[in-house]
Amino acid sequence: MRTEIAIVGGGLAGSLAAAMLGRAGRDVVLIDPHAVYPPDFRCEKLEQGHLEVLRRTGLAGAVIRAATHADTLWIARFGRVVDKVPFHQYGLAYDRLVNTVRAEIPSSVRMLRTVAEAVEPDPVSPRVRLPGGGTVEARLVVLASGLNWNLREGLGIRRDLVSACHSVTVGFDLERADGLPFAFPGLQYNPERYDRGLAYLTLFRIGESMRANLFLYQPLRSPWLAQFRADPDAALRGLMPRLERLIGPYRVAGPVKVRPTDLHASHGIEKPGVVLAGDAFATPCPATGTGSLKVFTDVERLCNHHVPAWLATPGMGVEKIATFYADPVKRTCDAFSAAKAFDLRALSTGSGLVWSLRRWLRFYLRLARWNLRRTLRAPLAWTERAEVRGADAT
Repeated sequence: MRTEIAIVGGGLAGSLAAAMLGRAGRDVVLIDPHAVYPPDFRCEKLEQGHLEVLRRTGLAGAVIRAATHADTLWIARFGRVVDKVPFHQYGLAYDRLVNTVRAEIPSSVRMLRTVAEAVEPDPVSPRVRLPGGGTVEARLVVLASGLNWNLREGLGIRRDLVSACHSVTVGFDLERADGLPFAFPGLQYNPERYDRGLAYLTLFRIGESMRANLFLYQPLRSPWLAQFRADPDAALRGLMPRLERLIGPYRVAGPVKVRPTDLHASHGIEKPGVVLAGDAFATPCPATGTGSLKVFTDVERLCNHHVPAWLATPGMGVEKIATFYADPVKRTCDAFSAAKAFDLRALSTGSGLVWSLRRWLRFYLRLARWNLRRTLRAPLAWTERAEVRGADAT
C-alpha cells in the first residue's frame, strides 16, 4: 500500500494528526489496532491554555461539546479557600477525548486496524512493516505510538532515564457521603504538610461525577499507596485531614487507578522520513498539567507548518525532519514542561527554611489576591443591586 503520510498510533497525537491532515486534503493512512479507543487513565482535564492551541487545529469545538465546562477554580489549603480564580477548564476522560477527535477524521483517511511491527526510515520512501509481511510505503511516517518503546528502539533511538517514578497519579471519583452536591465547580487542594510527598489534589466534574486526580511524589510501592488501595477513605483523610471541613463529608467512589511516570531523554531521533510526535517524542509529568499542551503544540506545528513545507519539495531527509525538532514554539513548550516538572517537585518536597518560606509566600499571595478581588467586586455588586432595586421601584 502506498500513501503520502502514514501515521502509526491512534491515540491523541495520532488521531489529531489524522484529522488535521485529512481535512487538509492529504492522502493519509492511520495504523492502529482499535476501532474505538479503549479506556485509558491519562489526561482527564483540559485547561484554557490548552484550548488556545487546540483552536489552531480546528478541532476545539468538537472537544468542548464533549467536555464538562467549569469557569471558576477554587484554590484551598488547611481546609479553607485562599482564592477563587476565574479559570476555564474542561473535564473529559482520555478515551472520550480521543474518540471525539477520531469522529472528526474525514472518510478519505484510510484506517488499518492492525499494529506496526517496524518502521524503516528512508529519505524517499519510508515504510511501515505490518504483520503477515504487508507494508505501507509513504513520503512521511508520523510516529505517534505513545509510550510504546519497541518501534523507537527498532529505529535505533536511545533513551536515558532522567527521573525514575518522577511522579505518581491516582485517579478516582469522589462523592458526598450525604448525597448533596459539592459546592465548588472545580477545586485545587494544596498540601497541608510537605513531608508526605504530595503535589496537590484537583477535583473537577466529568458529567455528573466529581473526578479526583491526586499527584504524588512517592515510590510506586510506598506504604501510603498500599493503604490507599486497601482503604482509600481513611488514607485520604490521613493525608488531608482538613479537606472534609471544606467540601463536606465525602467518600471515594468507583475504581482507583494509579499511573507512575518516568522521565526520559531521547537521543538519535532524527531519522529520514520519520518524525516523532506527542509522547513518542517525550513523556511529560502529569502533575504539571502540560501533557495535552505538548501534544496539541506538537501536532499543530507539525501539521499546519512543517508537513506542507516538507511535501512541497522532493525527499524527506534528516535536514527537513530536524526543522520540526528545532521549531521555536515546540522547543519553548518542551522546555516549559520539563522545567515545571522539576520545579513543582522541588516546591512540593523541598525541605529547609527557604522552601518553607516560598510555600508560605505563595499561600499568602493567593489569599491577598482573592481578598483584593473581592474588595474590588464589592462596589460593583452594590451598584448592581441598587440598579435592580431602582428598576423594581419604577
